[in-house]
Amino acid sequence: MLIIVGVCGLISIAVLSYIAIMVMVGRMRRKRAVGFFHPYTNDGGGGEKVLWCAVKAIQEEAPHLTCFIYTGDEASPQSLQARALDRFGVTLLFPPQVIRLYKRKWIEAATYPHFTLIGQSLGSVLLAWEALNKFMPILYFDTSGYAFTYPLARLFGCKVACYTHYPTISSDMLSRVLSRNSMYNNNNVIAKSYWLSAVKAVYYKLMTWMYGWVGLYSNLVMVNSSWTQSHIELLWKIPQRIRRVYPPCNTESLQELPLERPENSCNFISVAQFRPEKAHGIQLESFAIAVRRVKLEAPDQPDVQIIPRLQLVGSCRNKEDQNRLLGLKMKCVELGISKHVDFFENASYKNLVDLLGMAISGLHSMTDEHFGISVVEYMAAGAVPIAHNSAGPKMDIVLDEDGQKTGFLATSVDEFADAIYALMRMPEKERLKIAAAARRRASRFSEERFYHDFKAAMHSLLSEL
Repeated sequence: MLIIVGVCGLISIAVLSYIAIMVMVGRMRRKRAVGFFHPYTNDGGGGEKVLWCAVKAIQEEAPHLTCFIYTGDEASPQSLQARALDRFGVTLLFPPQVIRLYKRKWIEAATYPHFTLIGQSLGSVLLAWEALNKFMPILYFDTSGYAFTYPLARLFGCKVACYTHYPTISSDMLSRVLSRNSMYNNNNVIAKSYWLSAVKAVYYKLMTWMYGWVGLYSNLVMVNSSWTQSHIELLWKIPQRIRRVYPPCNTESLQELPLERPENSCNFISVAQFRPEKAHGIQLESFAIAVRRVKLEAPDQPDVQIIPRLQLVGSCRNKEDQNRLLGLKMKCVELGISKHVDFFENASYKNLVDLLGMAISGLHSMTDEHFGISVVEYMAAGAVPIAHNSAGPKMDIVLDEDGQKTGFLATSVDEFADAIYALMRMPEKERLKIAAAARRRASRFSEERFYHDFKAAMHSLLSEL
């Protein structure tokens, strides 16, 4: 037994010594640069847009600092610069440098069939270890929410900044487990079992403590909404380092689209990655109910009916998302609405703008969406939003403007269906009134506002570099 203890002790000392040596070597070769930790630079979502706008802001505010991107995707500086412009309309001043990561599997959900949350969190530390050993910046900037990497970055001597879209763990998640509600992150087997729910509650409480601890290592925290801010302040307890910076929404160019839509146009649009939490199934079910109601109004005159269409625009990160997209297409067949639904995978920015300009309404059904860039873009484009009655859309976005309604909030399938049907039958004059108010409210979340608030938040930190 003593021999085993001694061997384990020697191994531990060797490992710690190796880590210490690597950290010292890393500090010696630290560069005057900003390293953006964003393992998925092809996800096509709002988080990626924040990345490119953040890079542009740093290039403008601190041109002496070179921007590097840690990514698991095969990319070049030129391809990333072109992607930022083509997909998001962001013109970078210089192509960002690329640090390719090969251990991204450690943060993929498929790697952890069980205890996914802690698996991905600890896996992110291994991925950050690869990243920081390959290149050591003076400022480590996390734009993907991998808070468990912050202590490691500080150990390597980096300043740490982050843009947090949503907390890894929250009191809302814990309350759903305790109330045994089934959702995408709390499957039905666990929700039905008292003992499994109790075990998961302990697991979540442990994760909450760990998440609160790692957050303390950030020098600057930017959050994207009132909802996220309230949770992060509660978890990390560093309100003096937290700044609310609304994400960059393309309100300027979208506001140039006419509010009027072509005669007899009845297009609904949904812009979201094909991820489970985006709850596309609710949209399909509610749209099917609304379409049936319209058809029942004049069953003998199908030719005179305005044909409603639902256009789902999004991107797929991996094979799981591809399978999910296939499942949604099959669901359309089951619901009898396949002729009314179009799917646009990895659409270009120009194509997205064209689709927004034809839509009378935009759907967003994720529960506790931390902010909701797509909701703002609907409003700026003149498409009346129908969003889930929670978090960002409820607290920050779909609020009255000058006493005028700016959209609809819904929770259940029936409530979404009622809102969809109301817009199908709404007189154009009334729709234009709501759309105009929504457009005015959307101007509060412009890219210009993001750049101003982002630079203001970063000013003191950048002045130290």
